[in-house]
Amino acid sequence: MAIDVKLEVVTVPVSDVDRAKNFYQNLGWRLDADIARGDDFRVVQLTPTHSACSVAFGKGVTTGEPGSVKRLLLAVSDIDAAREDLLALGVGVSGPFHLAGAGERAPGRDPEGRSYQTYAAFSDPDGNEWLLQEITSRLPGRVWEDQATDVAARAGLLHETADHHNAYEKTHAAHNWWDWYAAYMGARQQGSTPDEASEAAGRYMDEVLHIAAL
Repeated sequence: MAIDVKLEVVTVPVSDVDRAKNFYQNLGWRLDADIARGDDFRVVQLTPTHSACSVAFGKGVTTGEPGSVKRLLLAVSDIDAAREDLLALGVGVSGPFHLAGAGERAPGRDPEGRSYQTYAAFSDPDGNEWLLQEITSRLPGRVWEDQATDVAARAGLLHETADHHNAYEKTHAAHNWWDWYAAYMGARQQGSTPDEASEAAGRYMDEVLHIAAL
């Protein structure tokens, strides 16, 4: 589709509207609406902190079984801090886990510390399950950007790459700078930190192109 299409609201089934409203408001989520029409219809809408998508529930808004919705993802930059916030609010939340094998939940953070790979779970009073997902950097193509923003982002990454290549250039034999740049930028776009990307680029130059250190 050529026009913007944005996910606005996700509906979850609940058995007690007031109980659910109190639970989500206790999380600090913004109350957007609480609309009733007679005795058979009521819709409540709240929005998680800084989220572009809201959650709605109520009476007469869904035929789903209360508690039947699972794996609603909430992206957070620091899963430990997010868990501490929930625990401080009296919300039961699991310890960090990662997915192993055929999707089984294994305790502990992702062993490789990768973005997108560490989770924690909690549920509302009906059992609808929410997952905290730690995202520290987005994979390429996961962010909608206009052309000006995209160019600025590439310029920023090129500047960073040049700064890190400078140290390598001073300590290694003559080489094509674009080879190092390509390896560094590829690693960064896969979620590596600048230091990890520098190491990856160095290994590529050493093991694949055989560029010697001075």
